[in-house]
Amino acid sequence: MAEGAGPTFEVKVSRKRLIAIPKAVADELGIAEGSRLRLHVEDDKIVLEPVRDALWFAMHGPKVAYISFEELEEESEREQGRLAGNP
Repeated sequence: MAEGAGPTFEVKVSRKRLIAIPKAVADELGIAEGSRLRLHVEDDKIVLEPVRDALWFAMHGPKVAYISFEELEEESEREQGRLAGNP
């Protein structure tokens, strides 16, 4: 790992070429059972990174705008009216 990148762990590859992600790493990155990971090779290294979905970004991602509850409700009512055929 690069200097300052965090703790380093050594894991063993099983007969079926599986590895276990240490709990401390999984907890830090929010990786749980069913999480998706992207794997790629970078030079002579294996890089694993979480695949984040829209819900994760909504809860943990950077916030780029603010909308009030009233604005959200107004937009919801407009959209419901549009879908019901009331322009």
